[in-house]
Amino acid sequence: MTYRICFVCTGNICRSPMAESVLRARISEAGLDDLIEVDSAGTGGWHEGDGADPRTVSVLEEHGYDGTHTARQFQSSWFSRLDLVIALDAGHLKALRLLAPTPEDASKVRLLRSYDPAAGDDLDVPDPYYGGLDGFEECLEMVEAASEGLLAEVREQAEGQVA
Repeated sequence: MTYRICFVCTGNICRSPMAESVLRARISEAGLDDLIEVDSAGTGGWHEGDGADPRTVSVLEEHGYDGTHTARQFQSSWFSRLDLVIALDAGHLKALRLLAPTPEDASKVRLLRSYDPAAGDDLDVPDPYYGGLDGFEECLEMVEAASEGLLAEVREQAEGQVA
């Protein structure tokens, strides 16, 4: 059985596609492609059908990640097929939990940086959209730092579903 994760940010062109690409690479490196499926979406549909922000693509590709992406909006009906919904900041967390059809679905929503022990109390990944390239680099650093802890937990869950 496949374990399914969806990363969610505002417009699905900066933070969530970056997190999707990084985790997909980690999953592949760990040989877990057959067990874990990852994608991303936005809380809004402003950019639906667009590629990722060119700065996101540039930073991802510069660091060896895939920049291919098509933006879409998260739908509440997706909760039934997802095991984990990863919000990139507290605003997304709140919006997603309100969108969840059941309390069980709401409990599937977590903040990405909660998987980074060094994050402390600041669990938001700041939106780099209105800034320069350095904000996208900072975003990638935060995503990479959290991806190891996230992969460890997800691997345990995915392997537990197969056993």
